[in-house]
Amino acid sequence: MDRNPSPPPPSRDGDEEEAAGGDCIGSTVYSKHWLFGVLSGLIQMVTPENAKSSSDDEEQQMELDEEMENEICRVWDMSMDEDVALFLQEFNAPDIFMGVLAKSRCPRLREICVGILGNMACFQEICVSISSDKNLGQVLLHCLHDSDPPTLLETSRLLLTCLSQTEVASVWVERIRENPAIYDSICFIMSSSTNVDLLVKVGEVVDKLFDLDEKLMLEWIRSGAVQALDQPQEDSEQQPVFRIVPCVLEAAKQVRSENPEGLDVYMHILQLLTTVDDGIQAIVQCPDTGKDTWNLLFDLVCREFCQADDPPIILQEQKTVLASVFSVLSAIYASQAEQEYLKIGKVDLPLIDSLIRVLQNMEHCQKKPENSTESNTEETKKSDLTQDDFHLKILKDISCEFLSNIFQVLTKETITQGLKEGQLSKQKCSCAFENLLPFYSPVVEDFLKILREVDKNLAGNLEEGFPSLKIQT
Repeated sequence: MDRNPSPPPPSRDGDEEEAAGGDCIGSTVYSKHWLFGVLSGLIQMVTPENAKSSSDDEEQQMELDEEMENEICRVWDMSMDEDVALFLQEFNAPDIFMGVLAKSRCPRLREICVGILGNMACFQEICVSISSDKNLGQVLLHCLHDSDPPTLLETSRLLLTCLSQTEVASVWVERIRENPAIYDSICFIMSSSTNVDLLVKVGEVVDKLFDLDEKLMLEWIRSGAVQALDQPQEDSEQQPVFRIVPCVLEAAKQVRSENPEGLDVYMHILQLLTTVDDGIQAIVQCPDTGKDTWNLLFDLVCREFCQADDPPIILQEQKTVLASVFSVLSAIYASQAEQEYLKIGKVDLPLIDSLIRVLQNMEHCQKKPENSTESNTEETKKSDLTQDDFHLKILKDISCEFLSNIFQVLTKETITQGLKEGQLSKQKCSCAFENLLPFYSPVVEDFLKILREVDKNLAGNLEEGFPSLKIQT
């Protein structure tokens, strides 16, 4: 089915008076009587007498009757309405869904039940109630071990909804911390799934968890490393050891071309990892992991994002992902300069070219729009501009710090090559100086000293444009 069926119409066949006289749920046209019937049918499906253990019956349990599927899908649609969600809560529907999740082997039915709970959790009061139920919480977390991608997607959506509610976020973080097997399940999804929607939602869950709780992030970083040490090399047929960074990279590669927002999420996960020493080590300590991370991110900024033939305004769409990518590249660059894939001259000039292009486009994006005569949109535009300026400032700060680190290690040979190939033209050097000064004055001054040996005229022209750099004679 391309979509869930439409909600049921109000009662018919002469029951209009009954529907108008109290059968409707809240201010909706949905029938309480009809909903009771659907929920009662669900209860019957998981009662002991209907949940026999023979192999034939187990096969039947994997399938969902078409009529029942249509009706429960209608409930799924209806549950987006707050009146319906509250009515389901009052009728103890979460307990019914918990019974289905615990006993049913039908993937479609499990998906729908988690989906309904996910809709209900969008409302704060219900989210708090669902989150306070320990048994339901454990059942829902167990759904992360499911083999059915749609069920995993709905479970991830529900978890993200709960983690986004400040009143209950800590409850879910603690539950996840107390269930170490969740780490393996999430890593398995990230490393093996080809379902882009699922990968994006799981990425959002991981990103939210790491953002909420550094302790949990450290535990997950160390978990893979400890497992790798504990598993002897000859036990290659045992369960695979999941390390967080390779799993994140695999998911990022999978979503890269199909979902830019998803790629942004996974780049932010990597950025969060670099905020702690253990996270940086998790990236660079294994040469293959460090190289794979560097190659992916280097390819993104040098061959995909903010290219020479892109309009400058493209930076507005890419500012958050670029900030994450440059931040991670900078962390790797600073900690692993001796690695072959980071040898001077091999990566410096392409990165300088990309960083300066970002800074040039930033100048265009930060130009104030012409005054609008439409006063009713003035405050909205001001608010949007402020938000854009905030993210652009973050990108600028990261770009300038990274650029200054690269400038510090440039050799005479690399600068000569950069002038020849165009990465260090007068225009680009001027842009770099404008953004690096005055905070990185020593770096710029050292760069100029080498530049004078390579191209004295260019160095002199730059000094004219930036009088503060002139040598005192």
